[in-house]
Amino acid sequence: MTTDQELPMDAQSATAMFAAKGIDVTPSKDQGVIKVVKHPGLDGERPMVGDRVTVHYTGKLLTGKKFDCSRDRKEPFSFNLGKGQVLKAWDIGVMSMQKGEVCTLLCKPEYAYGPSGSPNKIPPRSPVLFQMELLKFEGEMLTDDGGITRRIKVKGDGYTNPNDGASVDVHLEGSCGGRLFDCRDVSFVVSEAEDKGVPLGVDRAMDKMQRGECCLLYLKPKYGFGSEGKPEYKIGPHKDIVYEVTLKDFKRAKESWEMDLNEKLDLAHGVKHKGNQYFKAGLYFQAVIQYQRIVCWLEMECGSGIEQQKKIQEVLLTSHLNLALCFLRIKEFSQVVENCNKVIEIEESNEKALYRRGEARLLRNEFTLALADFQQVLQVNPTNRAARAQISICQSRIKEHHEQDKKTYANMFQKFAERDAEFGKPKRRRDDNKRSSMNGEVGIKRRRRSQDCPS
Repeated sequence: MTTDQELPMDAQSATAMFAAKGIDVTPSKDQGVIKVVKHPGLDGERPMVGDRVTVHYTGKLLTGKKFDCSRDRKEPFSFNLGKGQVLKAWDIGVMSMQKGEVCTLLCKPEYAYGPSGSPNKIPPRSPVLFQMELLKFEGEMLTDDGGITRRIKVKGDGYTNPNDGASVDVHLEGSCGGRLFDCRDVSFVVSEAEDKGVPLGVDRAMDKMQRGECCLLYLKPKYGFGSEGKPEYKIGPHKDIVYEVTLKDFKRAKESWEMDLNEKLDLAHGVKHKGNQYFKAGLYFQAVIQYQRIVCWLEMECGSGIEQQKKIQEVLLTSHLNLALCFLRIKEFSQVVENCNKVIEIEESNEKALYRRGEARLLRNEFTLALADFQQVLQVNPTNRAARAQISICQSRIKEHHEQDKKTYANMFQKFAERDAEFGKPKRRRDDNKRSSMNGEVGIKRRRRSQDCPS
């Protein structure tokens, strides 16, 4: 921050002083945000649009009055850069910084609190000063499991994004360990990128991108080439990869609300076929996307007659069963149970749903629940030998579990008994000593009494 000797000052003199010492970091070079570096940061890259940045800051008026400070709260502040979550001056200023850098930003009102200011803090049309320290920054996580991280090099235009089923035109550059292995222009349908040899992670990032955007996607193996790698690109198994993706153009697919029921049912047939193809190829994540599209289209539909209602339920039932099977393969057992429950809501005695739910519960070590599911399967179909075998496994596991519990509790009680015995010994010794001491005192008192008594 500027020194106390530099404060207070008026807007004109502040601008002149900062312009002499610092640099104008605004794109339009209108001196709306002027930066003076107080402590240089580490050499290297700077944050990009969408990055999660963490800063410490102190805000002051030109009079020197402090109106906000993260250090006073003893907690740094984090936000996504370039997303309009903070003052415009912050988005511009922080994007020019390096990790560890400390600087002061002189911000015109139009880049800060505007003509209205902030009640009880910032007077109307007031320039402000911010001392900023960039503590760290990292890419934007596009998935909950951290498998896709995005860093935006060039921000796109507009407010729309490609959706599942959209046709996109992109330029791709893929690299692994710094080696470029893929460079091409390609068109594909979002949710079907695998057909063009485009990794799942690139496909899943499409609905976050805007036309003209250029970004870096850091993909974990799950979203790249998985456990098998990509021999034609000389990429081994379980490798992280990076794709630079430029979204040149796209045409959105119809949303669910833009289609009537007959159109949805017609499309569902083709989407199911695509999902089945992916499943047979072992591409379970890609298959999940297809089946989930069908569920999204139809789960809120009621139909106008018995025949339509029956058709909707048939398609939903099949989709949930297929999803349950996919989630079994990728070991997301809670999702298996959830989708099987949806089937059982439609058809209470569905043999496949009961069996797959039992499998998931068995793999989650919920042996009693799994046993109940397999027993229900036998009630539906007494000839189901697989269910009978699973019942034997469940009973064996339950028995093993009970035996283990017995051992655990037996050992626990033995330890308690040993501990009680150990604690009891000193106590008995103390009691014995106490009794001996008391007996000694009594003997002394008796002797004293005999000496005091007349003979």
